[in-house]
Amino acid sequence: MPVIAPMPAARPARISNQRDGAEDVVATGTTVDHLTETYRAHYRSLLGLAALLLDDTASCEDVVQEAFIRVHSARKRVRDPQKTLAYLRQTVVNLSRSALRRRILGLKLLSKPMPDMASAEEGAYDQLERDSLIKAMKGLQRRQREVLVLRYFADMTEAQVAETLGISLGSVKAYGSRGIAALRVAMEAPA
Repeated sequence: MPVIAPMPAARPARISNQRDGAEDVVATGTTVDHLTETYRAHYRSLLGLAALLLDDTASCEDVVQEAFIRVHSARKRVRDPQKTLAYLRQTVVNLSRSALRRRILGLKLLSKPMPDMASAEEGAYDQLERDSLIKAMKGLQRRQREVLVLRYFADMTEAQVAETLGISLGSVKAYGSRGIAALRVAMEAPA
């Protein structure tokens, strides 16, 4: 890891910019031209480094660009310009780690689908079955319907159904048996 020096207290050296004649004020350390040359020479290798750590090209490019931006912002603190590439590599690694941490956190925060969740087709089919069951239940005799609802939908025992309806246990069995037979016939009949 490169040695990063604190901001110098002395006045910065002036280096002229040949492109537009303006003067850039740059402290001793990595210059803008050196960083530009480093970018041209090592962009692809840094992109390859990011690709080994991340899985998609867009994220790799973002990480490498962000690394160059950060090194550009901190170029005055890098004492040895020869260590700029090492500083860039470490920044790419750190930014890649951060990107992966954000992804993992995002995945943890996503709501997980229920494993028994039905598809839209299954839901529509279930709704049709429910509708036809309700229609068939309405076609049963009152006592048969009461026994089946209490026995299978309210999940009562035959004895509890008999006590609730005030009928004998044998009557509960008879109404239940006839009700189920009538439901089968009604459910198999074409609509």
